Amino acid sequence: MGGAKKHILIIRLSAMGDVAMTVPVVRALVSQYPTVKVTILSKASYRPFFDDIPRVSFYEAHTEKQHKGFLGLIRLYRELKALHIYAVADLHNVLRSRVVTTLFSLRRKKTATIDKGRKEKKALTSLSNKVFKPLIPVTQRYAQVFEKLGFPVDVSAPVFPEKTALTPDILEHTGNKEGKWIGIAPFAQHRSKVYPSALMEEVINTLASDRNTKLMLFGGGRQETQKLEKYAEGHPNAIVIAGRLNMKQELKLISNLDIMLSMDSGNAHIAAMYGVKVVTLWGATHPYAGFAPFGQPEDYAIVSDREKYPLLPTSVYGNKKVEGYEDAMTTIKPQTVVNKIEEILKKDA
Repeated sequence: MGGAKKHILIIRLSAMGDVAMTVPVVRALVSQYPTVKVTILSKASYRPFFDDIPRVSFYEAHTEKQHKGFLGLIRLYRELKALHIYAVADLHNVLRSRVVTTLFSLRRKKTATIDKGRKEKKALTSLSNKVFKPLIPVTQRYAQVFEKLGFPVDVSAPVFPEKTALTPDILEHTGNKEGKWIGIAPFAQHRSKVYPSALMEEVINTLASDRNTKLMLFGGGRQETQKLEKYAEGHPNAIVIAGRLNMKQELKLISNLDIMLSMDSGNAHIAAMYGVKVVTLWGATHPYAGFAPFGQPEDYAIVSDREKYPLLPTSVYGNKKVEGYEDAMTTIKPQTVVNKIEEILKKDA
């Protein structure tokens, strides 16, 4: 029946947002090529991202344990070789992924590696002779890798999964779905990507004043949870999700949101992989670098004022500090954020 399936190994070890951005491309790949099956090589915590995609398996990379160092990577390669891989798509292009890909290449397997566009990104974030123009979206860069392997993928008309049924263990925290559910993920790895607390508080206070909405506040770790609890104070319709649900439960909840407000961070990409509307706020980084959430209209990304801060973006990932640019995000007014969210929710009403 249909012959043997071609088995593609996809390597994307981290980070959360980058792994989430592979999801719509992997969905398109398996739906457009019924003779393809896929194994994702990544960190264990990202396994739930791929749970509902047919013909997709997951292989855990233990880069701090048995797969650590060069010998560990050889061990990993031997384990993967036993899966009868037809081709390797390296969507990461770091030393670890290149070692594994090269070992498969030496066995005459088809391999292709992502072009991250490092030169263009450097020009975009340069503090002198800046070239300010949109770069290829990361999802498109992923698709290019499959094209090199002989599997061109069309991601222009994505099919998203149905909203996941909310189970009692989730509903005990959220209550039943009534009115609009707004997810808010106010944190990011680097300070230059985080909207100032006082302004985020204003956004939350305004959104929470509409009793027909429920705010779901996302974060991780003790410090972030404490901040979220402060944001939720006095708002019975603001619920702190951080620390209460595991990853699988959070994904089910996110798939049921009407909209997500996020920084340039992982939660934006997780919501987008379910087809949820996502409003993002941008500080030192910019959607032009190619990291805008998948499938979102351009005006859903609210950027800091480049007239006031002409060197923006100063960084691809937000990890560079530029003197005088610490407060760039204060140019995004809370009412602008609220207006955009309300406008999108009205459109969907």
